[in-house]
Amino acid sequence: MDDTVSADAATHVLGIDSGGSGVRVGVAPADIPGGSAAKPLTWSSATPAGVGDRGIDAAALLARVLPAARELLREAGARRLGAVCVGAAGMATLGDDLRARLPDALADAFGVRRLALAADAVTAYAGALGQRPGAVVAAGTGLIALGAVPEDRTARRGGTDGAYGTEGRGAGGGVAAGGGAGIGWAADRTADGLTADRTTGGRTTGDRTLDRLTGGRTTDRPTTDRPTTDRPTTDRPTTDRLPGGWRRADGWGHLLGDCGGGAWIGRAGLEAAMRAHDGRDGGSKPLLARLEAVFGPAAELPGKLYPRPDRPAVLASFAPEVGRCAAEDPVAEGILRDAARHIAEAAEAVCPCLESSVVALTGGLFRMGAPLLTPVREELAARLPGTRVTEAAGDPLDGALCVAAALATDELRLPRDPGLLTVV
Repeated sequence: MDDTVSADAATHVLGIDSGGSGVRVGVAPADIPGGSAAKPLTWSSATPAGVGDRGIDAAALLARVLPAARELLREAGARRLGAVCVGAAGMATLGDDLRARLPDALADAFGVRRLALAADAVTAYAGALGQRPGAVVAAGTGLIALGAVPEDRTARRGGTDGAYGTEGRGAGGGVAAGGGAGIGWAADRTADGLTADRTTGGRTTGDRTLDRLTGGRTTDRPTTDRPTTDRPTTDRPTTDRLPGGWRRADGWGHLLGDCGGGAWIGRAGLEAAMRAHDGRDGGSKPLLARLEAVFGPAAELPGKLYPRPDRPAVLASFAPEVGRCAAEDPVAEGILRDAARHIAEAAEAVCPCLESSVVALTGGLFRMGAPLLTPVREELAARLPGTRVTEAAGDPLDGALCVAAALATDELRLPRDPGLLTVV
């Protein structure tokens, strides 16, 4: 698309957030100094975008968002748009139709000449941190961590604490030179540090060894050899200019990962309840009582759960029950401490090693409050000492508006990546 944008066009931007819980549209004025947007007018629908043979159905999405955008533009008194950002769940794998049809359709409808297509994890990052370097953990039914370094930032070099370096790291090759075209995956780790429940994303319950963070309290959960979060001291003697790039950890779905997310916590809680039902070690009678209150007789749960196409959401619906039991039940408390460890591991794997790095927590899971947030903050303090932990400043729609505003004013510094963020 043509990148020439008039001053008038740059006064308003359009953001579209398409996720599993529906579609939202926002129009806002561009805030040039911050590359962000303020006072958005919004429209929302609880119906998610449809998926067809070419992935997300662009025509169906446009049929819904164009009328909404026109009405929001009328209310805002905007004549034209400076830029648009569309953030969509599945953009990397299901976005072919969006990439093919949205540029021309939006240009025809609004005369817009700049368009960013982003994965929803990127708009969640931008909503949480704007364009600052750092890491965002987005946790709801699932869990994904995304770290970013805008181009031309100074990073400390060296060490093995899961931070960026200027050279590639790990199996994913780390951050690629030339603007971050590659994605670094997990931080370097040795296989001996992983226990069975960490590699499967599952967990066992029963007697567990003393947890470093429980203040010396043992629980009735099984003994396993698991690493603590104590990490060796590393030297970071030099600094380098760090090419911009993204790092991702987890987000692999409830069968392969999403460790510490809502479905993971809910499944662990239901397992502990079923253990109590059977009389096996590691069971939790309080969680069994909550299972029966929510789902009915325990023995009937498999027949209700397994045929459901939305099994991850059903599992995640039990996570709040684990949180409610944690204050009185050591098994529930232990589940949340294990979840906190997984969350901190994901953040550590993607957090850049910069003096100004921030870790932001976003998503509905963190509304559980202290039962989860307290151990998460403890684990993050142990793994990323000196890194500030904060709540997200905004949500993915705010992030889409932030990206659009930065694009409209030539201030977009977030790394371009074929699977995460493209500008057309």
